[in-house]
Amino acid sequence: MASSKLRSACSFTSLLLCCLNFTLFILSASSFAPTVLLKMPPTSFGMALLLVSGISLLSSFVGFYSQLTYFCFLTHISLVLASLIGQVLSILTLFTKEKASLSLLKSPRDPKEAKLLLRLECGALMAMCMLQLLVLILSCSVHSCWVKDYEELEAEKEATTRKRSIRIAKVQEESKENATKIADIKAKELDEKMKSKYGQWVKTDFEP
Repeated sequence: MASSKLRSACSFTSLLLCCLNFTLFILSASSFAPTVLLKMPPTSFGMALLLVSGISLLSSFVGFYSQLTYFCFLTHISLVLASLIGQVLSILTLFTKEKASLSLLKSPRDPKEAKLLLRLECGALMAMCMLQLLVLILSCSVHSCWVKDYEELEAEKEATTRKRSIRIAKVQEESKENATKIADIKAKELDEKMKSKYGQWVKTDFEP
């Protein structure tokens, strides 16, 4: 009963995690647009913003496979942490030093348009950061659920194996007892036959 509840909870959390990863994938892909529209080819600062979006995109993609193997889970968590660090640093830079960021991006666009695109990028990074935090928490939760489920399955398997071995030992013991009883019965029957046979001969020899 508890195992089925745990599995249903894990399934719901896994489904929610897939939805979050899909949303993060779309948001990360769309976050490329403001940086590209500001200046193409981008400056070194623009490349740093694109790199943060790229890591977030890769982490959301790997997140779909993170439940399959332990190696994928570790890779996903590493990418999520790297993406979170990049997003936090980018948000702090864009939010607190807007003018300096615009000068670093060297956008040829109208200043108002460039500022709007920069704020769109900052908003996208904030949304991505929130989603990444949720993904990180849910990924750890799902992984712990699967570990518990695996441990329970292993415990059930060990208990089943133990019961089976006890049952086999009982059957072997009963079969040994039955074989001993059959051997005793056959020995008694043989003794009775021998007694009756040789007893008749003895009687015949001693009769006058």
